Amino acid sequence: MTEVGVACNNSSGGAQLTPEEERVLIRDIAITSESKSKEGDSFYLITQRWWQHWIDYVNQDQTNVTNDGSSMLENCDTVSSSKRPASIDNSDLIYDVNSEESNVGIEIHDTLLEGRDYVLLPQEVWNQLSSWYGGGPALPRKVISSGLSQTEFAVEVYPLRLQLLVMPKGDRCAVRISKKETIGELHKRACEIFYLNLEQVCIWDYYGHRKHALMNDMDKTLDDANLQMDQDILVEVHDIANGGLSASKGASRGCSAEPSQSPNLTSQGPNLTYQGRELDNAYGTSTVTTRGSSGGLIGLQNLGNTCFMNSAIQCLVHTSEFAEYFREDYHQEINWKNPLGMVGELALAFGELLRRLWAPGRTAIAPRQFKMKLARFAPQFSGYNQHDSQELLAFLLDGLHEDLNRVKHKPYKKSKDADGRPDEEVADEYWASHIARNDSIIVDVCQGQYKSTLVCPECNKISVTFDPFMYLSLPLQSTTTRSMTVTVFTCDGSALPFACTVTVPKQGRCRDLINALSCACSLKNSEELKLAEVRNHLFQRFLEDPLISLSTIKDDDHLAAYKIAKSLKKTLLLRLIHRCQEQETGDTKAAQKLKPFGTPLVSLISHDDVITRGDIQKVVHTMLSPLLRSESLRQADIPEPCSSLAASDMCHNSSSDEACTNPVSNSMNKDSSGSRAVTLFKLPLQLVEESNACIDLSVGEDKTIKLSSTSTSMLVYVDWSQELLEKYDIHYLENLPEVFKYGPVNKKARTEPLSLYTCLEGFLREEPLVPEDMWYCPKCKERRQASKKLDLWRLPEVLVIHLKRFSFSRSMKHKLETFVNFPIRDFDLTNYIANKNSTQRQLYELYALTNHYGGMGSGHYTAHIKLLDENRWYNFDDAHISPINEEDVKSAAAYVLFYRRVKTGDAISNGENSGTGHKNGSSLK
Repeated sequence: MTEVGVACNNSSGGAQLTPEEERVLIRDIAITSESKSKEGDSFYLITQRWWQHWIDYVNQDQTNVTNDGSSMLENCDTVSSSKRPASIDNSDLIYDVNSEESNVGIEIHDTLLEGRDYVLLPQEVWNQLSSWYGGGPALPRKVISSGLSQTEFAVEVYPLRLQLLVMPKGDRCAVRISKKETIGELHKRACEIFYLNLEQVCIWDYYGHRKHALMNDMDKTLDDANLQMDQDILVEVHDIANGGLSASKGASRGCSAEPSQSPNLTSQGPNLTYQGRELDNAYGTSTVTTRGSSGGLIGLQNLGNTCFMNSAIQCLVHTSEFAEYFREDYHQEINWKNPLGMVGELALAFGELLRRLWAPGRTAIAPRQFKMKLARFAPQFSGYNQHDSQELLAFLLDGLHEDLNRVKHKPYKKSKDADGRPDEEVADEYWASHIARNDSIIVDVCQGQYKSTLVCPECNKISVTFDPFMYLSLPLQSTTTRSMTVTVFTCDGSALPFACTVTVPKQGRCRDLINALSCACSLKNSEELKLAEVRNHLFQRFLEDPLISLSTIKDDDHLAAYKIAKSLKKTLLLRLIHRCQEQETGDTKAAQKLKPFGTPLVSLISHDDVITRGDIQKVVHTMLSPLLRSESLRQADIPEPCSSLAASDMCHNSSSDEACTNPVSNSMNKDSSGSRAVTLFKLPLQLVEESNACIDLSVGEDKTIKLSSTSTSMLVYVDWSQELLEKYDIHYLENLPEVFKYGPVNKKARTEPLSLYTCLEGFLREEPLVPEDMWYCPKCKERRQASKKLDLWRLPEVLVIHLKRFSFSRSMKHKLETFVNFPIRDFDLTNYIANKNSTQRQLYELYALTNHYGGMGSGHYTAHIKLLDENRWYNFDDAHISPINEEDVKSAAAYVLFYRRVKTGDAISNGENSGTGHKNGSSLK
């Protein structure tokens, strides 16, 4: 780690490096820096345009490498050809640099996206690039703690921009400050800007131009105080005569520069009454109003990556039950004192926005006030980054429910175990308990109930519960299987490495993967597979326990399987790690360092007899023999079975062929191979002893290796020189594929759409719990990996279905572009209801959906909505609304589906069996 920093200092003062040297050095610095990242560190924004130019430049000599742009380090492996970039130019990220003022610094545009507009570089990487290329301006940002537990780190690209308003003078000024700074620091900054003394001022949370709270806890962070972007802060001066308040001094600090820097902000003057009117009219107008047009066709302006919010809002606004409810007097149902709610503010903001969207005309609305309320109560949606519309939808439904909960004092209800009682009785008991604590328009319309059954695998204890749901999240891939790609290596030199993709149970175990691989690679009875996870060219772990859950293997992991011979003899596992020399940059006489590369290999070596250095040389020669180039084979005059690469290819195509039995490569029998290959040239091998000392195996061929009787393995390094690299074709050891690589949808997936019914069946299918979510069996008194089965029991009036297009791995978030064939009419769920006493037909009709187009980060959300009054579908794309044909509603972009129950004339009400007394109990049955 220390060597990287030294390399930086040396390189900056030396001759210009080659593109490859720049690439390697930046890669090493980045890996070192990111592994040590901590709160308070600085990262620098650099324009994506310049960064991509540099990537192309340093990778112009790279071959056979792909890039999906998912991370900075992966970007260092892009193939292209380019000239050396000019100086760094971040001008496209910022407003006019000439308008910089001390209180806010250089302002970046409000709608920038990481990966599309800029890349975040560790400070050390920025310093190195800046020393090579110069330019700028530098745009540093701090690492802060985030998340509910405050244990995650994030770069604060957009620190808080607060509008300081001095009363009674009326001066105002914008200031940039981290949300992790304290209220005391905000006091200090305000006094510096307006030339005030700390004793003179009180600072108020002036959100919505109302005094919400006196900010006098000097140690409290602005984040904990729930301050939001562009929020007003009232600086109240108690003693103006002695305070020295000066408008001219305040102006000299550049307080009037903020509006010109950020054109998206409303022009702001000192008049409070004027500002109040502006806030009241914050929704604004942008086009000419068309009077007399149909209601419900008003768009929402995009405030900067707010399409995720706009699409979700439009679907909720066009849910007829909500449209009717919020256009009437709903204020009497607001629960002002619910500690789980938002003091009614979210419901009021949503209700006001809904009324505006159902007003006559077509003028698009800018939902600034709603977004400010949203960010105030859900900071995760603050700022101008793209977010998940389904996550927002979940928050809105839950938040609106709590704000409108008719239950003012929630009674304590203890759930009872079923204990063999009829499901109908237990389900009604659970539902009654739920309604006693949760009763709102959201529950009336959107909440259903499912049955959850857990079975202990040891004692067969059955636990049945009935839980409410607001929406169903359906998987798009099969819930029972997953594809896994593993690279198979033969340790006897009989074949070249090859990638093998198999299908295994999603909740399976390592033995399932090994069995599938054994069949796929035609494993002989005399062979077995050793499975390993490889990371950073080293063995991360050997997957030797057959009961290891496959869920612990992530899609972006790299796996290797090694064919080794079964043996009754006492053997040692030889682990072979490849290393190559890297010249330290900046000093041509500097020592060369060895770094791991490629895929490590394993083999077995007999421990019954004495092991010599020559024995290890022979085993390694055997392991590497398929990689020998043809010229090297001819020069070495290896015995006939290894005389050409064609023989290796033949072994690869027919693993059961006798040609795969190579007399040179039998690592279990030291006498079965001739000594010619071993004596031709010595490989530069280093054996790591138990004391961590290294033994040179290229000398003293007959010397005995001393091993303890308890040794089970040995570690050997092969140090590849340029001369040795010319003898072997080592590209087979490079670019170990990921377990599952996300890519474009194949033709079969496009032509054979996945049915929504299939997704639902996958959701309801019985599965074992993942190891991280073990169930505590009350009978065994231990945590067990129980099997879980879900069944639909009670369906809501409006059924919201979330298609799980986004999946997570260790370092990335992927999107599935699977086309789902969902019904627009006659979505029949009757046969999926476990409540057999329900005689009502469960028919649903689609009336709205959100769509997500593009990839992660730079994607775009829209909504398709059917206006019931017109019986016509429309596309809501932010402020733009256009009619569409019904056949265009279905696409691979569909993300969240909204279904409304169809009223059937012959349906038999089941209200008398609900047992809840709730007015909508039957409709939710």
